Amino acid sequence: MDKFHEVGIRPVAISVDSPEDSRKLREEAGYTYPFLSDRNAEVIRSYYLVHAGAGINGQDIARPAELLLDSSGTVRWVNLTENYWVRARPSDILAAAKTIE
Repeated sequence: MDKFHEVGIRPVAISVDSPEDSRKLREEAGYTYPFLSDRNAEVIRSYYLVHAGAGINGQDIARPAELLLDSSGTVRWVNLTENYWVRARPSDILAAAKTIE
């Protein structure tokens, strides 16, 4: 996390999970960054990250993704996968961040 902060990255997780479920996951996993609840997937939709019908009972959920946004909120780097177990490595994110000014 220190290396992320050194280059100006402030991680945030966003999901359709309830705030309670998000808090429980964050605490159990030991994550130290914010988890935000987007129950209606409004933010998720705005970034075209909806995985339609992939949740419990056919609920729309977020696609597995990592995004880097610059200080103006413009998306500068995206890593999308179809498998939520497959994520960008921290070294990949740090390398991408170094290309953003």
